[in-house]
Amino acid sequence: MVIKNYEIGARLDRLPVSKWHRKLLWLIGLGLIIDGFDNYIGGVILAQLTKIGWSNDYYNAAFSSATLAGLFVGSLLAGFLGDKFGRKTTYQINLLIFGIGSIIAAFSVNMAMLIGMRAIIGVGLGAEIVVGFSTFTEFLPSKTRGKWVSMLSLIGNSAPPVATLIGLIVIPAFGPTYGWRAMFLIAGIAAFVVWFLRKAMPESPRWLATKGRTDEAHKIVTDVEHEIEAEMRFSLPPVDDVYQEEEEQVKIPFSTLFKKPLLLRTIVGISVLIGMNISLYTITTWIPTLFVKRGISVTTSIFMTTLILFGAPVGVFIATKVIDKFPRKWFGTIMLVLVAIFSVIYAIQTNPITIVIFGFALISFLYIYVCFASAVYVPELWPTEIRLRGAGFCTAIGRGFAILTPYGVAFLLSKFGEISVFLTIAVIMLVVAVILASLGIETRNKSAEEIAYDALSKKDAKELFANKVNANTPEI
Repeated sequence: MVIKNYEIGARLDRLPVSKWHRKLLWLIGLGLIIDGFDNYIGGVILAQLTKIGWSNDYYNAAFSSATLAGLFVGSLLAGFLGDKFGRKTTYQINLLIFGIGSIIAAFSVNMAMLIGMRAIIGVGLGAEIVVGFSTFTEFLPSKTRGKWVSMLSLIGNSAPPVATLIGLIVIPAFGPTYGWRAMFLIAGIAAFVVWFLRKAMPESPRWLATKGRTDEAHKIVTDVEHEIEAEMRFSLPPVDDVYQEEEEQVKIPFSTLFKKPLLLRTIVGISVLIGMNISLYTITTWIPTLFVKRGISVTTSIFMTTLILFGAPVGVFIATKVIDKFPRKWFGTIMLVLVAIFSVIYAIQTNPITIVIFGFALISFLYIYVCFASAVYVPELWPTEIRLRGAGFCTAIGRGFAILTPYGVAFLLSKFGEISVFLTIAVIMLVVAVILASLGIETRNKSAEEIAYDALSKKDAKELFANKVNANTPEI
């Protein structure tokens, strides 16, 4: 006898959020902080390397391109490895990749070596985000999944100020020659600390069940249930047991992402992440440059940018409070429209005070959308059997567009001025809003198993999930 996948899911969905969930939140969250730290130190390090004569504009561009290429590859690899070998195994591998890579990078003898190591580091960094959010999604009860995944996003988005603060302390202490090396060492050592802590993290029971390893899934869920019952001092309500004779393991090939019925989800996932990456990288990267082009001094521009970017944690914090209160696809659609509107309003401001006010509002709405798109909605779209490949592929395509974005921005700035950049962002966000509103599926308050069957005809479900459709399957 085996316990079916959706019975394991039902047991996980009925669990109240507990110390066990919060511990998992921090085990994954610490990895995302280090991931963000390692990612954001690039700008500080390049400034130091240029100052000491190690680097120049050409090498700086190569360093940035190597990072983005690594992120692209890492997003794809994480999907395939995570669905085949498990979430925990992939998680530990990607920590080792950017941990070892960061330590070796600290001892680079020239820029060519450092750029090569940065590409390897990027692979690990790209994998961390895909595996982190998707894994946490599979452990959470459906009614509060959005809130707690948003909390994970809030932890991960604390990385930029953490990286800046540590850089302000470490680089002056070690000097321009060794300060950048110390930053890489900190990232590498921190990755190994989290790798050691996460050895105790369990594998996803939902993933185990899809692989026919239901005894292991049952043991993990049972242990969690006992721990929560001891903490809460009450017995959990029973779940109707769903048993059947052992069935053949169901495999969903990668090509399924491009066929009915998952094709529409792939289109939606790619679209929301393209919109996210283009707007995020353009707005946050070019804000200081646009200030300078308007005649604002560099010092004032940095100060104004800092005030505006405080909207990022504020936006993610707001998302943690409201994302489970509204239907997912309409919540995302509204955020897209608001980002489009405030992009235009922000672009036409000339007074420094109104620039900061509307810039802060724009960044706040943008990061609410970032939380929705990358942390909550895209990982929810997929059946467990193909969740990481689906999320990883969409993430990789979104990042691929981010690689091309700077060239588009440069063209618009040179031909039509800075206002055209924000008008273009507004148009892109409105197009994505139409796609999400018309093609997106609803995932709020639904278990991972219900979402897998949502919006599928019985014929499609039978073709995709073979012998998993029976009287106990959620209604379609």
